[in-house]
Amino acid sequence: MSLKLLQPGTQPLGQFDCADAELTSFKGGEVCTFKYVTTSGQPGVTQAGTDQAAYDVFDGYINASGTFKRPAVTKTFAATSMTARPLMLSDDGITGYGTLFGSVVGGAVGQSVTSAGLGPHTAVGSGKMTCWDKPGLYAVSLDAVDTTATTGLLPGNTSLVGGDALGFTTAGLLTPTATGAPVTNGGLAVVVARLVEFNTNQSLVTTPNYLVAALNSPSGNVSSVQPRAFQFATIYFAPQSN
Repeated sequence: MSLKLLQPGTQPLGQFDCADAELTSFKGGEVCTFKYVTTSGQPGVTQAGTDQAAYDVFDGYINASGTFKRPAVTKTFAATSMTARPLMLSDDGITGYGTLFGSVVGGAVGQSVTSAGLGPHTAVGSGKMTCWDKPGLYAVSLDAVDTTATTGLLPGNTSLVGGDALGFTTAGLLTPTATGAPVTNGGLAVVVARLVEFNTNQSLVTTPNYLVAALNSPSGNVSSVQPRAFQFATIYFAPQSN
């Protein structure tokens, strides 16, 4: 769904071109880094088989063995010997970040909101990704973390304790280093964060059921009494620099 900035660093590291193949699969909150993609020697020229980018991106390239390379944001990692740096949190995605015209409101006399977006998601505008690298508090939606039952970063993982170390999977999804399958370097999990707590969406405007429904409701409807529905994991993000 999205990354929430709670008490982040002063500014993001920056906005960088995203690898074409991954641009529309980001949800926000994944761990990401740079990979270096082959690009055209002529700025702005598109060639088959090369990663596309906005014109201004072509200023920052390196020449490796006669081949022009430039950085692109990726959330795909090797399982072992992971040395890519810097490590960052992505802050853009296909939902939760708005579209050009919002979402469709319709149905019977306009009483429903569908998931259909009118217009492209925000990443399409430039092909770039905002990346945060500063230590601080962030909240990541639970659909953008490791959702493996009983071992992932979920409230249902009874082995989790506040302060537990968090690494990330080969897909950039935050995962507990003790129970998940984190990326490693030198046989040790690469730690990027610590778990603080799980949260609801913290909205009181929509009045969650658990605030208004009583077990002995006069209506006799007791099915509306529900436990808190956690939607975010609050983390202290402090990636290793070595």
